[in-house]
Amino acid sequence: MMFLREFVRARNDRAPRLGAGLCAFALLVSGCGSGSATRVTASPMAAVSRTTPAWVEEEVSFRVDGMTVYGTWRHPARPGAKVPAALIIAGSGPTDRDGNSAGLSGIDTYKTLAGVLSAGGVASLRYDKLGSGKTGLGPYASKIADIGIAPFEHEARAALDFLARRPETDKRRLTVIGHSEGALFALLLATKSRSKTGVSSLGLLEPLSRRYLDILSGQITTQIKAQQQAGTITGAQAAEVEDALARAVASLRANGTVAANLPGGLSNVLSPANAKFLSEVDREDPAKVAARLKAHTPVLLSCSDADIQVSCDDVEHLAAGLAKAPAATDFIRLTGINHVLKEDPSRTAAHYTEPLPFSSQLKQALPAFVRAS
Repeated sequence: MMFLREFVRARNDRAPRLGAGLCAFALLVSGCGSGSATRVTASPMAAVSRTTPAWVEEEVSFRVDGMTVYGTWRHPARPGAKVPAALIIAGSGPTDRDGNSAGLSGIDTYKTLAGVLSAGGVASLRYDKLGSGKTGLGPYASKIADIGIAPFEHEARAALDFLARRPETDKRRLTVIGHSEGALFALLLATKSRSKTGVSSLGLLEPLSRRYLDILSGQITTQIKAQQQAGTITGAQAAEVEDALARAVASLRANGTVAANLPGGLSNVLSPANAKFLSEVDREDPAKVAARLKAHTPVLLSCSDADIQVSCDDVEHLAAGLAKAPAATDFIRLTGINHVLKEDPSRTAAHYTEPLPFSSQLKQALPAFVRAS
């Protein structure tokens, strides 16, 4: 879903094992783009459920590179004046439009975010990216190793075009909000999209802020050291996994390949099946991408002292890139907010699925930011 979270406890042979559970960023299997032209269409009107007196959530779909992508278009129930709108791009892994994945329901980050936006008068589109929710893998389930960064970029571009075509949308006020890994795709959409639709502003919430493999390596190394200090693995075992990790990263960066059956469960995260995606996404330093933004682009940037997956030090690196654009950055340092934007100062991932309050700071800041931008 978002980032690497934990090692599985050692087996009886005490070999360190890398957990695959909430793995790093988009280390899921998902579809790859064919390179064909993007075609954006609305699905037939599905059942529209009234969620508030003023807003409805409509099931929609659009086509891109031969794949049907499903989403939720939250908009005013009655026709009227055009409203600002936001595209919400999910974090990594098989995270669906609401912020959940198989076996991990109740997180609801993006569903809640859509409600926060509409309470402030902002419509939104959130979608099931490839490998998640109703979109699923489609015809790409048998072509996992062909998956690169392109399909995720193409989905985001098609989603933005779809959002702009809604009659309720004010095209002059289109914001792209990316959470975690989604922030990188928000930046790529704003800086190199071939879409004719303009991005008015960006929301980068607990964003991926350094190169992908650097983040992965840091997280894995931290987990290895924690196991060694706890006495669950030996120093020799830790050294073996760290050496294999360094060689795997070097190979991915040099030629886009990685060996199979890496020790210590590393293959749960680094494998031939996801080598193409990892090597391609690692080429993008979020700070360098941010530096290519159009000057004075409004950006809402957040980090939290309670986020164990994105540190404020990392986000400072991204902020430095935004300063080079220069972007009009509003950098909000949250207090006691976990990675999935819930009020939780525990600095653990144990409470992600609990019905905790959404960040009160973001509740105030996000709708106002989108309207003003």
